[in-house]
Amino acid sequence: MHSRSPLAPAAFPALPEIAGVTRRVARARYKEWDRCDLSYVELAPGTTVAGVFTRNVCCSSEVELGREQVQGGSARALVVNAGNSNAFTGYRGREAVEAIMAQVAEHLGCSAREVFVSSTGVIGVPLPRDKARAGVEAALTAEPCSWEALAETIGTTDTFAKGAASSAVVGDRTVQVAGVVKGSGMIAPDMATMLGYIFTDAAVAPALLQDMLARATGATFNSITVDSDTSTSDTVLLFATGKADNPELQSWDDAGADALYAAIHAVARELAHLVVRDGEGASKFIEVQVTGAVSDDSARRVALAIANSPLVKTAIAGEDANWGRVVMAVGKAGEPADRDRLAIRFGDHWVAKDGLPVDGYDEAPVAAHLKGQDIRVGADLGLGEGRATVWTCDLTHGYISINADYRS
Repeated sequence: MHSRSPLAPAAFPALPEIAGVTRRVARARYKEWDRCDLSYVELAPGTTVAGVFTRNVCCSSEVELGREQVQGGSARALVVNAGNSNAFTGYRGREAVEAIMAQVAEHLGCSAREVFVSSTGVIGVPLPRDKARAGVEAALTAEPCSWEALAETIGTTDTFAKGAASSAVVGDRTVQVAGVVKGSGMIAPDMATMLGYIFTDAAVAPALLQDMLARATGATFNSITVDSDTSTSDTVLLFATGKADNPELQSWDDAGADALYAAIHAVARELAHLVVRDGEGASKFIEVQVTGAVSDDSARRVALAIANSPLVKTAIAGEDANWGRVVMAVGKAGEPADRDRLAIRFGDHWVAKDGLPVDGYDEAPVAAHLKGQDIRVGADLGLGEGRATVWTCDLTHGYISINADYRS
């Protein structure tokens, strides 16, 4: 594993137990490494599920099957393989996934369609069926593990385990929400750009659960980028076990629906931020806020143009207050913008307004802001009410080093 990101939290957070969720891990040895690389989560009967998946057309069989499975709205198990993405592997890859689903379904006495599988790692190598079978068999009988062990096991180039939790009051019940995520590189917002799993003990109808996840994704997982590359395996699944014994939420009008959504959104946002903080080679966490656009969608596209610019990201890595690079990124976004209305800031300090440097511009406070680890960049287009915020990281030589030797 690469050295721990300087942007990592001090420790893995304390996550609550979610009734109806049992976690186990094992070693399938998909790569030559001395660590657990197969995760198995057993879910109580009656668990509902929602999912969002990559729009990358070269996606894995796990993604194709998952898209179909969530239509059923029911889940009994989750299996996650690390070290091999099983993407671009044809019929052999699909057969391997179906074999895992059948093996777990036989163990639980459930439908194979209720067993969800994700894989992450190297593209183009079929998942070895013998290793998969042995690994799953070991996981089925392993001792239950902690949230942190689960988060560590689903990782690949991650330098730290990522988890988050929240709670909400639904009716007269306090319900819990907890989640884990993996992601460090090949991160760009085209749905969910990593593997993420969120669990709640609330009772929620599948259609409402899907709507909650879809809404939460837009402002969280779909608003981060490390390197503008969208993985072939991106998946976020949300499971609701119903063990909190609240009256099942079926619509947004039900008491507690908004509170549960706020908790799910909070967990998704924290997990998304943690992925950026573990961006491959990252030394700075960057928030890009665009205001004054003709629409929110336009603002988001401009914000992503700034966040994905290698020139902007390297300037921030070098702590260089080169605001001209932000101007360039706004201009190349293909969205309505007026050079003579544009304003740029770093932190709380405006450096340019109305197409010109600010009178008496003093670079010292801007330079001081750029020496920190949490950087804020703003652009106001002066055209309308549209606004958006996205999060990214800087681009350092560490990103090259990690990806140049990824397969080894």
